[in-house]
Amino acid sequence: MSITIEPMKFCHVDEVSEIEKAVYPTPWTKFAFINEIIDNGFAYYYVALNDKKVVGYAGIWVVLDEAHITTLAVSPQWQGKGIGKTLLQHVINEADSKGAVRMTLEVRVSNSKAQELYKKFGFVACGRRPNYYHDEDALIMWLEKLPVSKLI
Repeated sequence: MSITIEPMKFCHVDEVSEIEKAVYPTPWTKFAFINEIIDNGFAYYYVALNDKKVVGYAGIWVVLDEAHITTLAVSPQWQGKGIGKTLLQHVINEADSKGAVRMTLEVRVSNSKAQELYKKFGFVACGRRPNYYHDEDALIMWLEKLPVSKLI
C-alpha cells in the first residue's frame, strides 16, 4: 500500500462524494466540495490516494491564526490502515505552515473512533454543540498548540 496526499482537485470530487455518502448520515453535496475548493479562499482540501484512487480526504479552513477541520473521512474498506492518522497529521502540518497556532473541530458525540484519533494528537473536548448534526450533538475539540510534528 502506497498512500500519497495531494490537494483536492475538481477531478477528485466524484470519488470524494462517494466516500462521503458511505461514511456520513448527512453527507455534503458535490457542490459543497466544489465550492470549497474553488471559491473559499480560507479552505484547503486534500485527498489520500492509493494508485490514483481516492481512499480518503480532509479539509481545513485557516482564518488568521486558527484552523478548523471541516471534514475528514476514509473509505470504509480502507479504514484501520492508518490513512486517517496520515490525513490528520497532514492537515495539522499544513495549518501550521499557513500560520495557525491552534486548531478546532466538531465530531459526533457517538463517533468514539474519531474522538480517540483526535485525542492521540492532543485534541481535548472543550464543549458541546446541541443538535449540530440535526440528529445529534457535536463535541467541540481543540488542539491548543501547533505543530504536532510526530505521526502517532
